[in-house]
Amino acid sequence: MAMNNIGRPTSIDGNVGEVVQTTSGSKGLLQKTELIFEYGSKDTTGVDIEDVTTGNSRLGNLARKEEINLPGLSEPEAVRHYVRLSQRNYAIDLGLFPLGSCTMKHNPRLNEAMARLPGFSDIHPLQPVSTVQGALELMHELAHWLTTLTGMKSVALSPKAGAHGELCGMLSIRAALDARGQQHRKRVLVPKSAHGTNPATAAQCGFEVDEVAQTHDGRVDLEDFKSKLGDDVAGCMITNPNTCGLFEPQIKEIADLIHSAGGYFYCDGANFNAIVGKVRPADLGVDAMHINLHKTFSTPHGGGGPGSGPTVLSEALAPFAPVPYVVKTSNGFDLIENETGEAAQAFGRMVAFHGQMGMYVRALSYMLSHGNDGLKQVAEDAVLNANYILASLKDVMSPAFDGYCMHEALFDDHFLEGTGVTTLDFAKAMIDEGYHPMTMYFPLVVHGAMLIEPTETESKATLDTFIASMRALAVAAKSNDKSRFDNAPHLAPSKRLDETQAARKPVLKWAAE
Repeated sequence: MAMNNIGRPTSIDGNVGEVVQTTSGSKGLLQKTELIFEYGSKDTTGVDIEDVTTGNSRLGNLARKEEINLPGLSEPEAVRHYVRLSQRNYAIDLGLFPLGSCTMKHNPRLNEAMARLPGFSDIHPLQPVSTVQGALELMHELAHWLTTLTGMKSVALSPKAGAHGELCGMLSIRAALDARGQQHRKRVLVPKSAHGTNPATAAQCGFEVDEVAQTHDGRVDLEDFKSKLGDDVAGCMITNPNTCGLFEPQIKEIADLIHSAGGYFYCDGANFNAIVGKVRPADLGVDAMHINLHKTFSTPHGGGGPGSGPTVLSEALAPFAPVPYVVKTSNGFDLIENETGEAAQAFGRMVAFHGQMGMYVRALSYMLSHGNDGLKQVAEDAVLNANYILASLKDVMSPAFDGYCMHEALFDDHFLEGTGVTTLDFAKAMIDEGYHPMTMYFPLVVHGAMLIEPTETESKATLDTFIASMRALAVAAKSNDKSRFDNAPHLAPSKRLDETQAARKPVLKWAAE
């Protein structure tokens, strides 16, 4: 067996190869890992702690009546357990992460160093404003970059994630409509291919979702959009570039139509990385747009947080932005925290405190290190890389739509017809090649979808290795090499799970046999 550039065994002539059984259960330098309960013993501990004598407990019948039975481990055992677990994780620092619509790009270490500077890393939300002037100035500067890059009037930095930013934008629209005395406007037009959070957010804000059809080439059906306009329409929620990785060429006409009908245009900014520095959303007629800092400005992605999803607002919606926000005064910087004065029309407060300081620092560090011209190149390289993958694989895989793409290449499962191999099988076989699978079965408008976003941070050499692996899998599937796909992955520490059973009957508690 040969070794590919990522270091995982690659099959030759379609044969997965014999798996060597070891006495230890380890495979080379990939150490066997069990549950931590199976390593330790409740009768031992790595740290000696004296028994604590307590007085009367206030827990009543809630007090613990049995031993907690946590495993005791030595320090080396504990450290090794978690290091071994980390070796099972796929990460952007390990290899190409081709997830579509997620924009898994490299996070420069410079950003991390800046976020750990004293005054940023140890800031407290209850400090007096006079003691955090540097932090407020950084937030004000970040707001300047975000509004300049988008052409918008203002930005709310407090939303904690993309979906939270959507909520901010839609609540701003609701507040603007209420201020106009148009509470009857409750219908929001959402394309069929939209991110799932879009209709969910609209419903959460009390709107009714009206789905707009998609054309054969993956864009919004303009005629269907026109037919659904009326005096009860509050606005529309459209992603551009859209979830199929395509730019909406009629986006300005769509904006003009929704404005003529008295509604507002919310743009899902998940794919802003594809147009940053090239297109200003305000010039397209956008009224509100959230920006995923992790997708466009390289703050860490995933893990449940800490996140940040600032929402930029047009001049029409700016008065309704939530508090708190930063303003520059003759005496320095201040926080507007109450719905009075210039913030009298604010729709309210989204969070107890302003936001995630570390994310602000990382994002601004990225912006300043790239500059305006560098950010423009980010978008150009992201689109170039995606089209390179599309062009290199379209003869063996089946593109979902004709023509060029934007930041991500979308394939369907037509090339697998008659092979007995499914999109899931194909994705699991990618793990044997050393890659995290791309986004599968999304967007839902494409059958057996395979959505690949390489981002701008991958080199041509890295893309060529990925393309070679994808081509080899496609050829193997068409050559009826079922052994390569049945029950894949064959080489991963964990084999294929029954995902339906795992979702319906998860085992969440360890019990000794």
